Amino acid sequence: VQLQASGGGSVQTGDSLRLSCAASGLTSGPCTTAWFRQAPGKERDFVAAIRRPNTITYYADSVTVKGRFTMSRDNARNTVYLQMNSLKPDDTAVYYCAAASGCLITSSFSTESRYDYWGQGTQVTVSS
Repeated sequence: VQLQASGGGSVQTGDSLRLSCAASGLTSGPCTTAWFRQAPGKERDFVAAIRRPNTITYYADSVTVKGRFTMSRDNARNTVYLQMNSLKPDDTAVYYCAAASGCLITSSFSTESRYDYWGQGTQVTVSS
């Protein structure tokens, strides 16, 4: 299974970006896919996750993510998206997509070790 993340870039405060993560190598696509991010000098943090079949989404509890980021999926393309609006300098990080073969329960969404596959990361830089 391979995950290809794309869509990062350098933007200004208040701008939007949409990240994509395309999965290949699985007939029906991973059941649970998530986005994590790692800011310079910090640990990698959970951002959001989405689970088939009923498209349950879950976002990090941080107030800096909720209401600004939306995760979605296109099952036909085996691709998930992270729409990021009203970007702030604190959102600057490398964003990684991760996938689990199984359908994780909600309480496991933010646990890195539960994910079997990781993408290469895409850089998001937000300047003020």
